[in-house]
Amino acid sequence: MSREEDAATATQYLLSVEPTDDAGARTADLFEWQAAMAAADGLGMYWDTLDDQGRFTEPENCRIVCEYHEDWVAVRGDAAELVSAKHKETSFGAYTTVRSLLEDGGLAHLFQRWAMLGERPKCRLVTSPGLRPGAPQDLEKAARYLRDRGQAGAAPTITGGPEKVVTDFAAALAAYAADLPLWRNGQQGRGYIPTAEQRDQVTRFLSMLTIEHSRPSRAFISHAAPGMFVKPLLEQRLDAPVTSAEAVWEAVLTLFRIRMRAAGPRPRGDLPQVLAYPLGVTTTDRVEAERRLAPRTVTLAEIDLAVRTALTHPGAYRRLPTLRRTTRLAVKMQEGGCSDNAIERAEHLKRDYRRIWSRRVGGDPTARADRERLVRRLLRIADEATRAVTAPDQPWGDQLWVELQRLVDELSEVAPQPGLDADLLLGGLCDLADQCKIWFSAAFDVQAAIDALRARQEATS
Repeated sequence: MSREEDAATATQYLLSVEPTDDAGARTADLFEWQAAMAAADGLGMYWDTLDDQGRFTEPENCRIVCEYHEDWVAVRGDAAELVSAKHKETSFGAYTTVRSLLEDGGLAHLFQRWAMLGERPKCRLVTSPGLRPGAPQDLEKAARYLRDRGQAGAAPTITGGPEKVVTDFAAALAAYAADLPLWRNGQQGRGYIPTAEQRDQVTRFLSMLTIEHSRPSRAFISHAAPGMFVKPLLEQRLDAPVTSAEAVWEAVLTLFRIRMRAAGPRPRGDLPQVLAYPLGVTTTDRVEAERRLAPRTVTLAEIDLAVRTALTHPGAYRRLPTLRRTTRLAVKMQEGGCSDNAIERAEHLKRDYRRIWSRRVGGDPTARADRERLVRRLLRIADEATRAVTAPDQPWGDQLWVELQRLVDELSEVAPQPGLDADLLLGGLCDLADQCKIWFSAAFDVQAAIDALRARQEATS
């Protein structure tokens, strides 16, 4: 079978084969990041369908199928690309070894799925970490070299090319591919020398692989996406105002959020298929697959409709403004990354603490001295907690809040304060923070921050 004939069957074969696993469950943040990366792919495909006047011509069978085989499949006509999206926290750093790419980056799973699908689809790894110089970057260069040869019409071969990279990758891969036909020889392990057939298969895989690394992490993607993925589309293809970039992004992202949960609408809704299989008419596997995958599929026509609707009614997709407290305590906790619930609780405890001492000071001449002793103790607790949680490159206010609660719990057990339980002691710390004696982040001009926040709220009201 020629390469052209083989490619022509990729989509039909891929969509008709059931995945060996169908786990799409993710935590909310990681799910949002994957949906954002899939939406970026969808906008990239949509870009290619627009002419210089921004007119959309829907291509045949051009779509993205979510959470199928891998995180999604990009389909263009008879060509298909498996996409695996792997997010890592900033503490992960970069991929430092080939083994890390196989395990943490998911290349081993991607290779297995590609091989099980008859080596038909192209493959892509989309990931947030970068690649460290050495073996990881050499692997990316080898994949690019072999891919370029294939695009130029040459057979993917390592003769005169990246022989060592292919051999090292095959040797590392052997520990993960034992279920595949060419890898069932039981000799995997340190010092393993791959066979010629295994090296050839790895060569074919790398010739169809793209590694797309250093993508924005989940902490930044919501802020970066409108500028990175939508603004160029509005400026260069649609001649639309870039002020609508956030609305367009939210409209397109919403499509992918729904379809990645396999919850997309079917054209017929839930109406039954009446006389779907009349006598003498054959329904192909591909038609059945397309019908079954409709809830997971995002078409370019749907993306076009979402984009045009958001441009016409941008206000419908803008996020509702959040009403923020403008007390010194609230602004400082917000700067430190504390949740809204934590801030509300802190404000409540602060008021209770002040009410208790207002009553005591009014009726007990020794209460002021007792309060000052407690303040010194609370400041010591705050100092200890701050040293325990301070992080130079990320918000640490939420961790401080947890640590303060832990320390006042201990204080209540070891040295109970008359009339003050652990929650009221935490309220004392909140009162000190409101006086700018305790911080949930590096110190800053609190009054300027309050003035700016009030100005923004007045502008959006």
